[in-house]
Amino acid sequence: MSSNSTVISGAEILVKCLQAENVDTIFGYPGGSVLHIYDELFKQDKIHHVLVRHEQAAVHAADAYSRSSQRVGVALVTSGPGLTNAVTGIATAYYDSIPMVVISGQVPTFYIGQDAFQECDAVGITRPCVKHNFLVKDVKDLAQTVKKAFHIARSGRPGPVLIDIPKDVTAHKTEFNYPETINIRSYNPVHKGHQGQIKKAAHLLLEAKRPMIYSGGGVILSDAADQLTKLARRLGFPITNTLMGLGAYPATDKQFMGMPGMHGTYEANMAMQHCDVLLAVGARFDDRVIGNPEDFAKHPRKIIHIDIDPSSISKRVKVDVPIVGNVPDVLEDLIKQLEAIGGKPDAAVSQWWETIAGWRARESLKYRTSPEKIMPQAVVEKLWEVTKGDAFVTSDVGQHQMFAAQYYKFDKPRRWINSGGLGTMGVGLPYAMGVRYANPGATVACVTGEASIQMCIQELSTCKQYSVPVKIINLNNGYLGMVRQWQEMFYENRYSHSYMSSLPDFMKLAEAYGHVGMRIERPEDVGPALELAFSDKHKNDLVFMDFIIDPTANVFPMVSAGKGLTDMVLADDHL
Repeated sequence: MSSNSTVISGAEILVKCLQAENVDTIFGYPGGSVLHIYDELFKQDKIHHVLVRHEQAAVHAADAYSRSSQRVGVALVTSGPGLTNAVTGIATAYYDSIPMVVISGQVPTFYIGQDAFQECDAVGITRPCVKHNFLVKDVKDLAQTVKKAFHIARSGRPGPVLIDIPKDVTAHKTEFNYPETINIRSYNPVHKGHQGQIKKAAHLLLEAKRPMIYSGGGVILSDAADQLTKLARRLGFPITNTLMGLGAYPATDKQFMGMPGMHGTYEANMAMQHCDVLLAVGARFDDRVIGNPEDFAKHPRKIIHIDIDPSSISKRVKVDVPIVGNVPDVLEDLIKQLEAIGGKPDAAVSQWWETIAGWRARESLKYRTSPEKIMPQAVVEKLWEVTKGDAFVTSDVGQHQMFAAQYYKFDKPRRWINSGGLGTMGVGLPYAMGVRYANPGATVACVTGEASIQMCIQELSTCKQYSVPVKIINLNNGYLGMVRQWQEMFYENRYSHSYMSSLPDFMKLAEAYGHVGMRIERPEDVGPALELAFSDKHKNDLVFMDFIIDPTANVFPMVSAGKGLTDMVLADDHL
């Protein structure tokens, strides 16, 4: 140890490490095992701590902070129930590959394994739903562990990393030295794609007669939207974005086909199924996207698959040209290959567009209207109009999530924040909080339902404490909407435990938390309510809008579970 070195506590080391990683916001909830850390946070002013009302919300907020920016979200929770409350948020981030570092407190090292008060096996509990996790038993390992955690979280296929820190480690002292770089011998993600495979992909694309570009969340996470857009416009091919990829290509562009899959557009699903060359970019052929893999495979096509994670390639669908690499790097090289080869796409592509025009004529997103009842689709369309399509939109999970995905036209990446892989109800409000902290001054709208919003509604208190002026659009149909839709379609209208018969008065509830509440019951009041909520008058207010919508409204198109992509139920069948 050098004579001029600084010896400090583990808690202070942790805070200095976070400062070195340029962390400006932490979402958390204190408890006994992390009090040394909280004491050090109190002594500094570079990192802002947001006190949530439930640990699950802390992790969701950190998750959305990351989704809506290019930074790693950070959450801090205590041991035992603090950690177990955080698991849902960790799993939510894991299934959507969100870079995040979660710091959990642990009982002192000499108590581990003795069933001490608020002890739990954090490493064992979280192992299935983290990219990696650490238990720090020696304060000398703490700084290097934090460096590893941030590196692992943000590199390769991103994901959440847990650091479990016993209380005595935060009290012990050692010399502080934060490494500038880190090298993990067994962890070296590939960045550059194989040039031979990229050249092969370029030739396939130029020879295609019925091409289709299918992009997913990996495009968003790797910040490859610019490269994707450049490629798609150069080729002039139809393109679709998955639920997690919305905004990767502008939704208002004529080449955009809408979202594919279970609740995708007719034209997107038909093009996915009948194309002869499919370019998959940062997508994983999820069951909600392609339906039954056997049915999807019935139509022969050449598949090019670009992904940073080799385990995602040929996992559900066999591909012809696998390209492992960082998506923006691979797309840049693919564009260069196309330019080097020269030439234009096959002339038959124009006939393919004529076929697509016929599918588009079905107008699969049209919905019935009513002079007396508010239609949820109309609320989302008006939201898009009032916000000029430039809001950050968070959602919970259910019918309202699908309505938002279908009818809000996302032209920019990182504006659509929702739980895709795990499908977690309750994320909407804490997501909105996280987005607002990552993007100060931005317009943030939370589209939710009366069931989902109640799962983390206590965060209205957090929003009051920190003056977080998000706007909540509650599409209130009095049901667990998606559950009711399935019960109607597949269970002969047996609405088993899907009716919310004891709902609160959300307007009064919002007001009780100190916010602005509105109740909207007539179609003609939808526009004025949204315009007022997003006006300068309420610029600094959280506004909770409770829209009483048609309880019978369903999400269409719909591909039933186990069916093929083209086996769609359209709104026409129910109008």
